[in-house]
Parts: sequence; C-alpha cells; structure tokens
Amino acid sequence: MRSLERVDKRLTNGLALGVIWLAAITTVAALGAILLYVVVNGIGSLTPAFIFTWPHGVNMEGGIWPTIQSTVYVTALAMLITTPVAVLAAVYLAEYAVQGRLVRTIRFAADSLASVPSIVMGLFGLAAFVEGAGLKFSVLAAALALSFLLLPIVMRTTEEAIRSVPRYARWGSYGLGATKWQTVSRIVLPSATPRITTGVILAAGRAAGETAVVIYTMGTMINAPLFPSDGGRTMPVHLMLLAQDGINLHAAYGTALVLVLMVLAFNIVARWVSRRNRSMQG
Repeated sequence: MRSLERVDKRLTNGLALGVIWLAAITTVAALGAILLYVVVNGIGSLTPAFIFTWPHGVNMEGGIWPTIQSTVYVTALAMLITTPVAVLAAVYLAEYAVQGRLVRTIRFAADSLASVPSIVMGLFGLAAFVEGAGLKFSVLAAALALSFLLLPIVMRTTEEAIRSVPRYARWGSYGLGATKWQTVSRIVLPSATPRITTGVILAAGRAAGETAVVIYTMGTMINAPLFPSDGGRTMPVHLMLLAQDGINLHAAYGTALVLVLMVLAFNIVARWVSRRNRSMQG
C-alpha cells in the first residue's frame, strides 16, 4: 500500500509539474509570437525620420512624433494625479484604519473599480470631465479618466508593499519615542518604496497602452500638446485609426512596434526595481 501511495504521489506531482510547464511555455510562446509578428512587420518602418517627424498627407505619411509626445504627456499626468491619492489611501488602509466593515467596503470598491471595462471608463470620462466639467477633449480630461482606472492598481500594490514591511521595524521606531506618522513616513514608506515604485511603473505601462479611455476624453487630433487643456492623439489611438481604416499599414505596424517597445521598457524597469529591492533586502 505504501508503494502504491508513493507511486500515486509521484504521478500526481509529475502531472501537476507537466501542466505548470505547459502553461508557462504556452504563455512565453504566445508573447514571443506577438513580438515576432510586430517586429517582422514594423522593423522596416522604424527609422529616425519615422520617430521624430510629424504625420502628413491623406495616407498619414511621415512620422509619429506628436503621438509619442501625447502618450508620454498623458501618462505622466495620469500618474501624477493617481500616485498621491493611491498611496495615501493605502497608508490609511494598512496603518490607520480599524479592520472592519468600512475597510472591507473600501477594498470592495477598489476591486470593483479595477474590474470596470476601459470603454465604460472612457464613457464616464466623456460624461464627467469632457462635457460635465467643461474640460473638452484635452490631456487633463484623459489623465483624470485614466486615474480612475489606475487608482485601484496602485492602491492595492502600495497596501501590500506597506504590509510587507516587518513589524519589528515599527516596534523599534515606537520604542525610540516616534509618533505614528513619523514611523509611517520615515520607516515604513521608505522601506516599501521599491515595491511601490514597481507598482507605479507597471500602472504607467497600462496607461500608455490604453485606447478606449483616451479616445473618448482626449480626441484624435494630431497635435503635440503643451498645456493640459490641449488635445492630442496617443500612439494606441493612432494605431487603431491606421489599422481600422487601412490607410497606412506600414505606419500602423511601426507605431505598434514603438508602443510595444515602450510598454516593454516599463516592464523591464519594473522588474529591475523589484530585483534590486530583493537583493538589497537579501
């Protein structure tokens, strides 16, 4: 009987390990296929002139510089709005709030907000900010709408980062006579900063790749925005319009490649920050 149990355990373990490896290989293969497809079709368009010049003509010849500028602008502004609110909310939930019905309600609201489809958030931004607040199609309206989409991501990541700080660090601070806020601001938050930074970078990558939210709040005008009240066209919106109308597929693939490289850069930086954090803790 014991030998049969050992065989069963080995068989079960082998099957589970095989399924895990299959899932991992499938994920990597899918990512590789997408990257290969985009690179093969877009590498021919990736030139300095394509990146640093403006589109022109009926078929959108030329480059995508204003779309890059618009993407960076709206992403930076969205993170500037989201990060302080999300971090302060996470500090309240992790350090100050009494665990009860109110905290459960806030977490449920954050999880529900994270599950809202982006197109619904875009329609909300159109109604609330573009028309309701009178911001029109602008970088500010798009950043505010994106902040609602990114808020739960940054908030939950920050809360988990704060909870991962060892309790003895807090006890040592209290033992030296520090107040609650001094402990949070000088001990807890600096220790959790690397993981918080990782969450913020990943959220910025999500913002840079959004289409539905931005197209309803920022518009589709080819423009290099200087002020938050200016409109513009981000790279995802530009890519969607080029691919949907079929007017310039070479530019569409080139835009897709630049966008993929930008989002990939966000993820690589986030991974680097995470590994650096683990090595410092080790």
